Amino acid sequence: MIALTVIRAQWPAPGHVHAFTTTRHGGFSKAPFDGFNLGAYAGDELEAILQNRRVLDALLPQGPYWIKQVHGTRVVKVQGSNPGIHENVVEADASFTQTPQTVLSILAADCMSVLLTNQAGTAIAAAHAGWRGLCEGVLENTVALFLQEQSELADRLIAWIGPSISVKHYEVGSEVRDAFLRAAEHRGHTLSDSCFEKSINAKRYMADLPRIAKERLYAMGVKQVFGGDLCTYSEPERFYSYRRQNPTGRFASLIWFNPKP
Repeated sequence: MIALTVIRAQWPAPGHVHAFTTTRHGGFSKAPFDGFNLGAYAGDELEAILQNRRVLDALLPQGPYWIKQVHGTRVVKVQGSNPGIHENVVEADASFTQTPQTVLSILAADCMSVLLTNQAGTAIAAAHAGWRGLCEGVLENTVALFLQEQSELADRLIAWIGPSISVKHYEVGSEVRDAFLRAAEHRGHTLSDSCFEKSINAKRYMADLPRIAKERLYAMGVKQVFGGDLCTYSEPERFYSYRRQNPTGRFASLIWFNPKP
């Protein structure tokens, strides 16, 4: 078995805030989910998933609070842990906590994981942003709840975008571009032309999800945005990619904070 490896978030978060993304290295899942699949709804054997999650738990203060992501915009306030399977399913696409050592988690295999904290490290959030949720406002809802609960200004938030499919490999139809342009107009801002590059197919576009996410965050006043430079599609040895291979597993981006020293 290949040794478990993780990718630490590269961002100026407070020292007691911890965030990383897993890879497919390590674990017990067999092909096509090999090896460290953490997603419970991708078709993998449940026992392999549970074994993988037990390995992950050893790196954390407690088991994560897993949510069942449905490509929506719902944000839930949570604390403690939740296995996210059987009767413990909570359907949402983002979570928020002010409780130390509660581990927030987002599963992905091309979609973006967007992690947030504040400069004081007194709260955290994690959002799942595929194109539908991103377009419809999952990041806006997440930031709004964060600011409401913490009485913060947006420019005191820090965001990190985990691995996702890159513009080079994410071709979409004109209806996707049009939806984003309408959403931007509705929210009173614009998207730069570089968010959608013309495909070699004249009727289609190459969508830059990380750039769109950054521009949406900037429009909300979140100016400290990092990451977004790792492509899931182009690195099959490290990442699962739904567009490259279906069925496939899911890696996780996780964030928690410890009590201040």
